[in-house]
Amino acid sequence: MAVNKPRPKLAQANVSQEASARELTKFYREMLLIRRFEERVGQMYGMGLIGGFLHLYVGQEAVVVGVENAITRSDPMITSYRCHGHMLARGEKPENVLAELTGSFDGVSKGKGGSMHMFAPELGFLGGHGIVGAQVPIGTGIALALKYRSSNNVCFTFFGDGAANQGQVYESYNMAALWKLPIIYVIENNQYGMGTATDRASAQTEFFRHGEGLGIPGIKCDGMDVLAVRAAAQEAASFARAGNGPMIVEMNTYRYRGHSISDPAKYRPKEEVREVRETRDPIEQVGQRMLDSKKFTETDLRSIDKGIKSFVLEAAEFAQGGQQPEQDELYTDIYSESGS
Repeated sequence: MAVNKPRPKLAQANVSQEASARELTKFYREMLLIRRFEERVGQMYGMGLIGGFLHLYVGQEAVVVGVENAITRSDPMITSYRCHGHMLARGEKPENVLAELTGSFDGVSKGKGGSMHMFAPELGFLGGHGIVGAQVPIGTGIALALKYRSSNNVCFTFFGDGAANQGQVYESYNMAALWKLPIIYVIENNQYGMGTATDRASAQTEFFRHGEGLGIPGIKCDGMDVLAVRAAAQEAASFARAGNGPMIVEMNTYRYRGHSISDPAKYRPKEEVREVRETRDPIEQVGQRMLDSKKFTETDLRSIDKGIKSFVLEAAEFAQGGQQPEQDELYTDIYSESGS
C-alpha cells in the first residue's frame, strides 16, 4: 500500500533582513572585490595573459556573498566552473586565484587547475568542476560523509539552471531525500543555460519545486539582493542542521557577460542586460542602502572602490610574475597521501 507523503512547504524568501552599517560595508566590499576581480580577469584574457576556458561571475555576486555570510567556514561549499567568486568569498587571496588563472605555481591549485578547477580544502571549498552538473552528486556524497561522521555542518552545492534538469541532479535529490542528508542545493538561475533561455529548456521553470515529488522543500529568492540571499541561506541551513534533510534554494540572478568569455551573448537583447544593470544590480543596491542610512557618502563609496581596484591590480602584477609549474608536477596531487 502506497503512503502519500505530505507536500513540502514552499517558501518565498524575498523579504530582505535589516543590516547594520558594518554588515553593509562588508557586503559591499566583498561583492565589489569579485566584480573588480572578474573585470580585471577579462582584461587579462584579452591581453593573452590567461588562456583556456573562462566563465565570469559578473552580476551574480550577491548569491555567493549572501550565502557565505549565512554559514560557517566549516560548512563545505562546492560549485561549477564559474568559481572565481566562490573562491574569493571563501576567503582565498585574490593573488592566489589570479595566479591560478595565469598557470603560475603560486596558484591555489599550483597552476594545474586553471579557471574551472580550483580547490581550497583548507577553506572548505571543494571545487570548481568543469563537467556540467558533476558537482551535484559529489556534493551529495560530501553530505553523506557529514552525516556519517555525525557532523553539524551542511554542504552547500551550487549549480545553474542549465544543469538543473540533468539526470544526475535528480538522482542526487532522491538519495539526499531518502537518507535525509545535510545538503542545500543552491540553483543560481541566471536565466540562460549557455545560450538557451530557461523557458525553452525546462518544463518547470520554478526550479525550487523540482524536489516536490520527493518531499524536498524549496525556497525561491531574489538572487540580486544580498540580504534576501542571506535570509534564505540562513533558513535553509537551519532546516538542514536540524536533521530535516535537503532543501532546494533557487536564486534568481543574472549574468551580465556571456556564458563564457568567447560567448557574444547575441541570444538576448542588449536592452535586457542594460535594464537589469540599471534597476537590479546587487552592488548598486547595497551602495544605495549605505547612502540611505546617512552614514556613508558618495566619497566613501568611491574610496572603497579605489582601494579594491588597487588591491586587484597588485594581485594581477603578482600573478604575472609567477613561475610556471615544473614538468614533474604532472605526477603530483593525483592520489591523496597516506594519513592526509
